Amino acid sequence: MVTAHRTVAFLVIAATFGSAALAGLAYYRRREPHGIVTHLLALTQTLLIAQVGLGLLLLSDHHRAPHRLHYLYGSLSLLAVLSPWLYAPRERRSLAWFAGATLVAGALAVRAYLTGT
Repeated sequence: MVTAHRTVAFLVIAATFGSAALAGLAYYRRREPHGIVTHLLALTQTLLIAQVGLGLLLLSDHHRAPHRLHYLYGSLSLLAVLSPWLYAPRERRSLAWFAGATLVAGALAVRAYLTGT
């Protein structure tokens, strides 16, 4: 289970930075978000939910992270990537909100990885 948690951590980090870059590029080019951009943003959210779920399974099996901040950074990463659903406006600017929130989630995921090892 620990190996799966670490593997998904690498996937989360790659997906967050990749989807944030593509969403930022689409926003910069003034294009409507569709296709690969929306799918990558959804994949990032799904991976973060799976990562938190794996972490909760590890926690229930009495596996603890060496630093307590690991739990905070993981939770904040999930909240960051889900926050645009609540706070982003319903117009084109929402793509910038999703790109920015995903970038913040990626930075928090890197920090969570560093405090978990």
